[in-house]
Amino acid sequence: MAKPVAPVSTSDYIKAYRVMLVSRVLEDKLAALYRAGMIKGGVFLGKGQEALSVSVGIQLRRGDLFAPLIRDQAGRLAFGDTVLDTLRTYLGSALGSMRGRDGNIHRGRPRDGYYAMISHLGAMVPAVAGGLLARRLRGESGIVGATCLGDGGTSTGAFHEGLNAAAVDKLPLLVVVANNRYAYSTPNSRQYACADLLDKAAGYGVTGHRADGTDLADCLRTLRTAIHQAREGGGPQLVVADLLRLVGHGEHDDASYVEESLKKSRLGADCLQLAESHLLDQKWASADDLRSWRNEAEREVNAAADRVRREPIPDPAEEDWTALSTATMRENPGTP
Repeated sequence: MAKPVAPVSTSDYIKAYRVMLVSRVLEDKLAALYRAGMIKGGVFLGKGQEALSVSVGIQLRRGDLFAPLIRDQAGRLAFGDTVLDTLRTYLGSALGSMRGRDGNIHRGRPRDGYYAMISHLGAMVPAVAGGLLARRLRGESGIVGATCLGDGGTSTGAFHEGLNAAAVDKLPLLVVVANNRYAYSTPNSRQYACADLLDKAAGYGVTGHRADGTDLADCLRTLRTAIHQAREGGGPQLVVADLLRLVGHGEHDDASYVEESLKKSRLGADCLQLAESHLLDQKWASADDLRSWRNEAEREVNAAADRVRREPIPDPAEEDWTALSTATMRENPGTP
């Protein structure tokens, strides 16, 4: 008999909310740094998607696999990423995990199960499926692999091939789709013809779940159930969350193509503000608590940003630009 799914507690909710808050404050800082010309490359924010993202990263275990995408700062922090390394990556510090050498969204620690994202949308579905299959062949069990993408990513060949292969092999794969109604500026009506994106679950023979992406409690419950079912041998799980991205595709984009009626609908609600209202309504936190937590997050982010701005960046004349991180690996390719 399958083990029951543990309910979401007050402490679970508060913990998730505080990660969402740090993520929002951090991304606000990234936007400001970008506008100040201090970040090279794009900045793509997850405003409006934090409840969904944190619900994935915070409920995975050590040993699980997680492949977040560009709007998953909350999930990244929940899975063990840090404010400091995030800022080091965006600002190109030579002391960061990417050593100031790669696109600011590609950071990760593959040996810890934290996959660095591939830019091509949908590509992380087969990547995580492959990681899960490798662990099965090594005799490892009890592992779940999760990846996130937007509705546009479900229209790609990589999504189809990865989810189809995972379904055939009944891999414990969790695919989390933020249905924000647009693939960049392309609306759902030009992406797929099925009546409901969740209908794709039945087509692949996998279990489907729907979540209200603006509601932290619903996201936590839905993701907890999906992760539990995958871990207990239920095969791949497809979660579709309804929400709206509250910013443009990137900081260079004003999102003028988004229908005004959508912005004013429930989908356009800010999940962070809704979570704060819920905390107050349930008397799980006071207004003073909320202010204190925000001040704490701002101090952490500002201190990290000040520190990173003083750190060195790579020197093009001195840097060894090899793709492999150590001389040992270059000279002895078989060395682990």
